[in-house]
Amino acid sequence: MLVLTRKLGEGIVIGDDITITIVEMKGGNVRIGIEAPRSKKVHRQEVYDRIVQENRNASHWNMVDLDAISDNLTVKRDKNGKN
Repeated sequence: MLVLTRKLGEGIVIGDDITITIVEMKGGNVRIGIEAPRSKKVHRQEVYDRIVQENRNASHWNMVDLDAISDNLTVKRDKNGKN
């Protein structure tokens, strides 16, 4: 991890297309501005962590759920007269 000290108005450049600027320092908080192409996804860490967890949860199927889906598809095929 790279650790930098920045003052108000100073920034950091990442690659050729991302700039992070210190916008405000008040109390114990620091506000930053991020300039990045719209094609880059920028999330707060807690939001990113939630997205990752939701994706992991969505990728794990319970066998009971898979069996129910399979049974449902079989019933629909039988009703339509198709194999």
